[in-house]
Amino acid sequence: MHRLSRIPATTLLVSAISLIGLGGCQKKSAVTLPPQQVGVFTLEQQSVHVVTQLPGRLEAYEIAMVRPQVNGVIQQRLFVQGAEVKAGEQLYQIDPGIYKAALDSANGRLAKAKAAAITAEAKLKRYTSLVHDKAVSKQDYDDALATARSAQADVQVAEGDVETATVNFGYTKVFSPITGRIGRSLLTVGALVTSGQTSNLAVVTRLDPIYVDVNLPASTLLRLRRELASGRLQRAGDNATKAVLQLDDGSTYELPGRLDFSEVNVSETTSTVVVRATFPNPQNLLLPGMYVHTQLDEGTDPDALLVPQQAVSRDGQGNAHVMTIGQGNKVEVHNIVAEVAQGSNWIVTGDVKAGDKVIVTGLQKIHPGNVVTPVPWSAPSDNTSAPSDGK
Repeated sequence: MHRLSRIPATTLLVSAISLIGLGGCQKKSAVTLPPQQVGVFTLEQQSVHVVTQLPGRLEAYEIAMVRPQVNGVIQQRLFVQGAEVKAGEQLYQIDPGIYKAALDSANGRLAKAKAAAITAEAKLKRYTSLVHDKAVSKQDYDDALATARSAQADVQVAEGDVETATVNFGYTKVFSPITGRIGRSLLTVGALVTSGQTSNLAVVTRLDPIYVDVNLPASTLLRLRRELASGRLQRAGDNATKAVLQLDDGSTYELPGRLDFSEVNVSETTSTVVVRATFPNPQNLLLPGMYVHTQLDEGTDPDALLVPQQAVSRDGQGNAHVMTIGQGNKVEVHNIVAEVAQGSNWIVTGDVKAGDKVIVTGLQKIHPGNVVTPVPWSAPSDNTSAPSDGK
């Protein structure tokens, strides 16, 4: 008691205030935050008409690069640039002068060879009868036989020369190899062309029908093949299904086509397959290089579960999952399969069922096992295809 009486009153006051402050900090550290609020909707089965969109680009059905096969100067251009041409229609005329002369010379050599062959054959016939009567020697007969055979060989060589000269003379007329639309002439009258040149004279493109090359994930290809085999996809031939084309401006092409699933090679780097659709194009409205979407009608799923795309997350391997509200408002994770898009939603299957409450908003602030406060979520008013909150 004697020592305590010597402690100043101010020191005791400061110590008391410090203890009070420390007690207040301890009380604050014990305060917990309220559960995170998240937007949820309740899954419900509904009838959905399933349409799959596959992006692709248009490719020409046939393309012919028109090039010269002989040397010479272009004398005439015989087509209208940008017009339709028929297979076998003459497009250019190359100066035929030297090739006509070569053909005439080859015909002359052939006539000379045939005349020599006639003489040799006549001599051989005479010697054939005389050698039996021993009027000529066997050596003379053998010489006549060899001369006749050599003359016949000369005829064959001359005939080959005539055929070669005829082909080269014909190549002075450049014809269209296919029916289609021809582009601009890349060389003008008076230009010198050579056999084997790498530059084209013109390009002919067949536009009707026309191809659409579509890149499909391998998993989607397997699913579509299963649906085609089961009859869910409408057939348009063996291993093919009917398709509708949507243009880049949002309009729908009026003529249906067929999508062929016969491709067998899968890219090792992207795990995708290039499949080809064929569409009629009588008005040449579709042009190579255009970006389009091919739509496949997969019928109606009477018990579909729709989940907004923003509620679906994927891991590094591309596996999809959603977070749901479990007992005690705890967050749970469910693995799903989300391969078919329907507007801004996924049609999902897997570890979910009707009645599950799927979390749509607030996903960035929660983790599995957290207790949350669920509130109803509704799709934006302009998204008519999104599911409701089930309320």
